[in-house]
Amino acid sequence: MRTNDVRVALVGTVVWAVALVVLLVAGTPSGDHWWLWVCVTGVVTGVFGVWYIPRLQAGRERQEAAREARRTAAVEDAAQPSEPEPPGVTREDAARISEADV
Repeated sequence: MRTNDVRVALVGTVVWAVALVVLLVAGTPSGDHWWLWVCVTGVVTGVFGVWYIPRLQAGRERQEAAREARRTAAVEDAAQPSEPEPPGVTREDAARISEADV
């Protein structure tokens, strides 16, 4: 399921910005100024999210494309016939020869 994560982060940022404006206009309850900093933190975090989410999604898409390319290459390699053994060499002999090479 694809969602528009940037839109969600943007809506949250706008809500925190509105709350900040309301507190600046109406004043904080009982002079508690920490509410202002909560709103500022929400706005800053939201702006970071709006900036970061597209980069995160692009990175994930690149990783998925690379994973799919490796998977496709592995399937193609498995589908290709292996080289035939030289005449007079059995599969066991070929296996022993390849083990000796390692």
